[in-house]
Amino acid sequence: MLDPDRHAIRLIGRYARYHRDQRNISTHFIGVPLVVFALGVLLGRPTWAGGWTPAWALWTLATLWYLTRGDFLLGLATSAVTGALVALAAPLAAGGTGLWLGAGMGALLLGWMVQAIGHYYEGRRPAVLDDPSGVLVGPMFLVAQWLFTQGWRAALRAEVERLAGPTHLRDLTQPA
Repeated sequence: MLDPDRHAIRLIGRYARYHRDQRNISTHFIGVPLVVFALGVLLGRPTWAGGWTPAWALWTLATLWYLTRGDFLLGLATSAVTGALVALAAPLAAGGTGLWLGAGMGALLLGWMVQAIGHYYEGRRPAVLDDPSGVLVGPMFLVAQWLFTQGWRAALRAEVERLAGPTHLRDLTQPA
């Protein structure tokens, strides 16, 4: 049985407490995919038998984790998005060493920098600093946020807002 604290709703709710400012959430729609893409590039070497790479091995483990968080459809959607990013990264990983390292490190640094800008607006440090599982929860949170913008998963949205509060634009002249 799944520990209630490891259920998708609770994980997203905890992550959401660090991501209530709309500007922060918007920056994460750029930064988190860049980080996942960067990991796909950087872990796209070496290639093992059958085309397996460390990136695909990590994606497989992450997919198993997503699918066992108690919300199968959200886990499936998150796995599809992260899988697409790893697939898009594969050609860069297969390129020359300069391309592989430059694209991978560049995307990683840019992704973290964009998210850091978002956390300036939030007035809070990144969730991953307090809970390393945020590396996995971030993509799931963003998939859920996208579903919310499409009018889907209203019950999940209501529960996340009950746990973390509604989104807003923080007044930067006031302390966080």
